[in-house]
Amino acid sequence: MTSQKNDRFLRALLRQPVDATPVWIMRQAGRYLPEYRATRAKAGNFLTLCKTPELACEVTMQPLDRFDLDAAILFSDILTIPDAMGLGLQFVEGDGPSFTNPVRTAADINKLAVPDPGAELRYVTDAVSLIRKELDDRVPLIGFSGSPWTLATYMVEGSSSKEFSKIKALMYEQPKLLEQLLDTVSASVASYLNAQVEAGAQALMIFDTWGGVLTPELYRRYSLAFMHSVLDQLKREHDGKKIPIILFSKGANHSLADIAATGTDGIGLDWTINIADACARIGTEVAVQGNLDPAVLYSSPEVIRQQVKKVLDAYPHETGHVFNLGHGIHPGIEPENVKALVDAVHEFSQR
Repeated sequence: MTSQKNDRFLRALLRQPVDATPVWIMRQAGRYLPEYRATRAKAGNFLTLCKTPELACEVTMQPLDRFDLDAAILFSDILTIPDAMGLGLQFVEGDGPSFTNPVRTAADINKLAVPDPGAELRYVTDAVSLIRKELDDRVPLIGFSGSPWTLATYMVEGSSSKEFSKIKALMYEQPKLLEQLLDTVSASVASYLNAQVEAGAQALMIFDTWGGVLTPELYRRYSLAFMHSVLDQLKREHDGKKIPIILFSKGANHSLADIAATGTDGIGLDWTINIADACARIGTEVAVQGNLDPAVLYSSPEVIRQQVKKVLDAYPHETGHVFNLGHGIHPGIEPENVKALVDAVHEFSQR
């Protein structure tokens, strides 16, 4: 058991009884909140916001002060690991992230080393410790990382991509070299997540944003296999308490049973599958997180409530459901609509 004042989220991931379905929202600390935009303006730029533990803590807490959420998630970015590897992360307004030193050759990949979480990534673990202290066990804290495959796409492409031409060329032409890169990134992700647990994270999530750009066969080889490798390296308990893990692969509904077989505690679902259909493929041994279409939040509170109830009613089991969107919240959403969603989840799911 936990010492949490609100432990619904942890209990649901462990498939234990809860008094109501827990809810949190991917990117819940973000641009849709005016207070977040004010703090980001104070920081001067996004990277400074991420790399200043006090500011990262401030924005992590902001949605919890507005909404009755059942978990907090560390405010950071998935690209912290490649940045710590010396790839030169930068964010240009309107263009998204890019690297000044992408990895394209065997020489580039051979130079990569696993970052020390206590040195190059110390700002992240400091933020985790600060957030845990600020939370005072109000709700659990989720730590996270990008998946090895998703991080590798940015590292090789050098920025966001639509075609993924560079990493797919590497995959088809030099598969062993890509696997070497993914091995290094997997070790880095595991080290990073373990450090977050040591600093106070009580659950972990791996975001595989770009797993769905692969064929089912290649997804299992280059994305899922390396997430499985990360899971095998993680500390699954800390201070006598289990640390639940959630794997989220956007666009990989073809492999839900394989994801469940990794030993993960929870599977994040995108919005393109009915939650009952997903549960039929997954079975009852793994919790499910999701999976409202984020665009529903552009509609009225009445419609939001209807759509929330639809997802809750479709979930076929008594336990093991964490309500969330099927991807991150969009920046243009009205905060009042988020409140309507959160309140509806708790109202409709009261046991």
